[in-house]
Amino acid sequence: MPAALTRPIVVIGNFDGLHRGHRAVIEAGRSLALASGRPLTVLTFDPHPRSYFRPDEPVFRLTPDPLKAAILGHWGVDGLIILTFNPEMAATTAEDFVEKILFGAIDAAGIAIGHDFHFGKGRQGSPSFIAERAKVKRRASIIVPPLTAFDEPVSSTAIRTALAEGDLQHANHLLGYRYLFQADVRHGEKIGRTLGFPTANLRLPPENSLMEGIYAVRVEVDGHVHNGVASFGRRPTFDNGAPLFEIWLMDFLGDLYGKTLTVECVKRQRGELKFDGVEALIEQMHKDAAEARAILAAPPAEDAPSLLPL
Repeated sequence: MPAALTRPIVVIGNFDGLHRGHRAVIEAGRSLALASGRPLTVLTFDPHPRSYFRPDEPVFRLTPDPLKAAILGHWGVDGLIILTFNPEMAATTAEDFVEKILFGAIDAAGIAIGHDFHFGKGRQGSPSFIAERAKVKRRASIIVPPLTAFDEPVSSTAIRTALAEGDLQHANHLLGYRYLFQADVRHGEKIGRTLGFPTANLRLPPENSLMEGIYAVRVEVDGHVHNGVASFGRRPTFDNGAPLFEIWLMDFLGDLYGKTLTVECVKRQRGELKFDGVEALIEQMHKDAAEARAILAAPPAEDAPSLLPL
């Protein structure tokens, strides 16, 4: 462990999405860290255990590790520990996980954990198991109860479902901030240039189930945030090809190829349409851009602020 993370307060979980429920667990850990003067550290796993046990059912990752690290840093977390979930980890008993990892290698001064987190071989370990061991070792522990919103539990699954159904407002409410993702700019067919809307082309992972359509977005590029309008889909007017997230950045000049963009989805404006000709498509693109400008000019909802710039 780095010297700056000596005897940390450890918050444990998969934390995919870093939603309101996860934030509650992290803030419980922060209270322990402030009270004890210890650093605050998040402990998580990669790949997601579900992906390990069910490789034929890939998980729509809301916050892959680089984005997770950026958000946690934005929230003032001191450290992030990522344990590789491999055969050795899958075979680790709850006893060994607590004794050899938590209170051994990491030497946790305290633990914060969600009410539903289970771990260890056969999911033997539970929050109460950790709390009991912490008490024996005279270490602090907090078990955080479930959080609800709109009379439903806040969960990564509910957020994935909302994004897949095109209900970005609901997903953002459950997250507690505007949904965002990171991706590298790749070369495309450069059709946008011929239409007067040069786009940055992003290929999202195949397991990403964000509903296709037109989105008002904000994009971080090299530390600067730009407004934009994006089309996510198969371009039915042209080739009906593989899904591509194409962003036209407003009032931006420069080369984006090879850069990693952080894209914040503000509102889904409409579904993808097939047009009879290029002129009709261009007319609609101008309408979409004007609507996006109006959307992005409004302040963020209080329950879903912007995290940019991270």
